[in-house]
Amino acid sequence: MTNWTEFAAAAPHIAGVFTRRLKATGRLSLIATLRSDGFPRISPMEPIVLGDQLWLGGMADTTKSKDLRRDPRFCLHTGTVDTKVSDGDAKLFGVATEVTDPDVRETYITGFRAESGYDLTEVPFDLFSADITGGSSVEVAGDRLDIHIWRPGEAERVVHKD
Repeated sequence: MTNWTEFAAAAPHIAGVFTRRLKATGRLSLIATLRSDGFPRISPMEPIVLGDQLWLGGMADTTKSKDLRRDPRFCLHTGTVDTKVSDGDAKLFGVATEVTDPDVRETYITGFRAESGYDLTEVPFDLFSADITGGSSVEVAGDRLDIHIWRPGEAERVVHKD
């Protein structure tokens, strides 16, 4: 599996678009999980990169948390309201692992507070670390789309669509 630092080194363009879009939306993204009946579910999510890891945190015991506990696969898509995608967008595929270790959760709380200003000390929340299994980004370049694609073990590549 690939943590954020490894992903950013292997796919710097996609990581850059993803990071730029997170900043532009205040981290608002959409996460796709799988419901118990196998159908996809899309939910809002505010992921955060702290240290070497992409973290998926949120309110305790939500349906998306239950989905990730049952089937840890996800797709995370940066938020956009621009139909022309002028600032690009990105999506990451991965596997989530629930984090229950109190020391790791405390480190997350400290980092989250420093990054967002919000203190989770007294707030029940679920926390998952994300291992990235693929990613892509889309950007408009004149009259074409540039689609960057990455999979583990492969170089980041670009496909041009006219």
